[in-house]
Amino acid sequence: MARIATRPAPARADRHPLVAAAMVLPLALALAVVTGGVEAVMTQASSVAGLLGR
Repeated sequence: MARIATRPAPARADRHPLVAAAMVLPLALALAVVTGGVEAVMTQASSVAGLLGR
């Protein structure tokens, strides 16, 4: 019996953007802490604040 290739079902397009953000943000925050990204963002933010005179 021959096998027929099937395509995966398309992703649901009706997911609310806040739900997607709630799923992604914890992983993004964990990766930022592990890789030192938080310190880089703080350094850049302080540099921009200095340029703006705050």
